[in-house]
Amino acid sequence: MSKTILIVDDSASIRQVVGISLKSAGYSVVEAVDGKDALSKLDGRKVHLMISDVNMPNMDGISFLKAVKQLPAYKFTPVIMLTTEAGEARKQEGQAAGARAWIVKPFQPAQMLNAVSKLILP
Repeated sequence: MSKTILIVDDSASIRQVVGISLKSAGYSVVEAVDGKDALSKLDGRKVHLMISDVNMPNMDGISFLKAVKQLPAYKFTPVIMLTTEAGEARKQEGQAAGARAWIVKPFQPAQMLNAVSKLILP
């Protein structure tokens, strides 16, 4: 059975690029358009890893990350931030909130898949 990854990004093109890379590597993908939408998709299904943008409408990536860490079922699910934000302060904020990796866009799919394979839950 393939592992499930939740992609959270308000850009349809980014979700598509990330989704294609992950699917070609054998993962199942669930997409969400922002943090609020992503939380509604966390309905008890097993999610092995999440990839989230930082800057999104309704609920940004850092707020989403903090909300995920409050959910017992997803508290230990690794989250990778995939963002245009390259600033150290933002990165530290993400790490403090529980992000396991920080990948800056534009990204190389291989770099992202490498982070995914290292962090994904068994």
